[in-house]
Amino acid sequence: MAGFWFCTGVRGVDLVLGSGPSGVAVATALLARGRAVTMLDCGARLPHNATHQRDVLAQYAPLDWEPSWIAAYQKPQFFGAAGHVRRFGSDFAMEPEKATFSEGGDPIGLRASRAAGGLSNLWGAAMLPSRHSDISDWPISSVALAPHYRSISDIVPMSGTSDALARLFPSVDMTGIGQIPPTTQAETLLRRLSRHRDWMERQGTTVGAARQAVETGCQRCGMCLHGCPWGHIYTSCQTLERLKQTPGFAYRSGPAVAAISETLQGVNVFLSTGESISGTRVFVATGVLETARIILASEFGNFRELTLKDSQNAFLPMLTRWRADRRPDHPPCTTLPQVFLELEGTVPSKRSVHAQIYTWNEFYARDLTANYGAYLPAAFLQHLSLRLLVAQIFLHSDHSGRIHLSRTREGRLLARVSPAKETPFFLKSAASRIAKVMSKAGISALTFARRDGAPGSSFHVGGSLPMDTSPNHQQTDTLGRPHGLERVHVVDASVLPSIPATTITLTVMANAHRIGSLAP
Repeated sequence: MAGFWFCTGVRGVDLVLGSGPSGVAVATALLARGRAVTMLDCGARLPHNATHQRDVLAQYAPLDWEPSWIAAYQKPQFFGAAGHVRRFGSDFAMEPEKATFSEGGDPIGLRASRAAGGLSNLWGAAMLPSRHSDISDWPISSVALAPHYRSISDIVPMSGTSDALARLFPSVDMTGIGQIPPTTQAETLLRRLSRHRDWMERQGTTVGAARQAVETGCQRCGMCLHGCPWGHIYTSCQTLERLKQTPGFAYRSGPAVAAISETLQGVNVFLSTGESISGTRVFVATGVLETARIILASEFGNFRELTLKDSQNAFLPMLTRWRADRRPDHPPCTTLPQVFLELEGTVPSKRSVHAQIYTWNEFYARDLTANYGAYLPAAFLQHLSLRLLVAQIFLHSDHSGRIHLSRTREGRLLARVSPAKETPFFLKSAASRIAKVMSKAGISALTFARRDGAPGSSFHVGGSLPMDTSPNHQQTDTLGRPHGLERVHVVDASVLPSIPATTITLTVMANAHRIGSLAP
């Protein structure tokens, strides 16, 4: 490695890079085998002023909150830059675009994180395993992943119920801790659709309550998209804190990882400060963008470019033709996804389409005002927002574009997007299918207003170093090791051979746990 590096570290210690979902999953598996683990992490944390504001809300019941408290808590998210997600009024969990990407590339919606817990600080907590039909061409099977799904369910709270989705995803018990009560709109929607179950089955459609990584102590305060004051929405920081109490585990936060190398005796991790830390093996779990940056900067493999596979997403607005039992904007309520739809046979493909239904949230009225406020009265748009639902549609990566990443001289990434010609057709077909299903429940889908997400904006992205039984120089083996390496394991979404339409986090964690359980 060029330059001067000061080496520290202890042989016989496995190094895990990153504390996001894949990092804590692989660390959990390694520690269960009696291995010594040191986790290296940038470890950005919520600043004090933001924790104080959060803690003030947590001291009171939601009905006792002052309107000014709620407005102050929500304001930073409302006025953030386009595509930039905040929680608790802070930017701590998402790197700004210019910190990761060099100018001159194609714009994408994907962002990196250097926070403790990574992007799990920002997610919508949706949890589903991958369907067998969507990963049938992987070098590992759904059967091989099943025990690791169960292991993850032991460390992540999972809210669900026994419905049609439970039969569709038998590899893991998603009933877990029980079901967080659905919103009044979701309850009505599920009840109405249940009358047409046989028809939907003939159409290849399965509908059920959303599976969420949320504790049953949920206060249903409606602050989900701004940061749960009580921390009931799972983040991998929760598992990290438990790992810190485990013998054999050490956590070190600080500078970013610049590169890694493998020697005959072990591995070296080079930090941006010039320090090097040695270990027996290294497990790279820094998220697909940071992992790409590290791999492209490392001297093994002579990588010039890495190609990410995307799960293209789109938003489909819908209006109820009925009133819910009570106002959807009054607590108790939650703004996480409420209903899952799994579609088969939507288009001529063996891959399924996944959709998540969001009932009312406080962004709807603002979005309607921004788009139609010049033409329609504010009071009418506010009323309309109470009847608005949104379906977020996800496609399999087979029908989505690609994001090509290269490294510039200053060390940032340059993104180049290759759209898939068939994506608009697949999205249109999926939206039409959802509209047909929703009409049975007294809901009108506004297909003309469908909004397609930017490349990478689903955050269901990976596959830049896909696993293969006989990997070439752009692939990894089934333990996430780049071609020719023995002690370097990539364990985040970078190694998924493709990106199923269903939610990504549970499969990423299960696969990381599998690698940690089997690594030599």
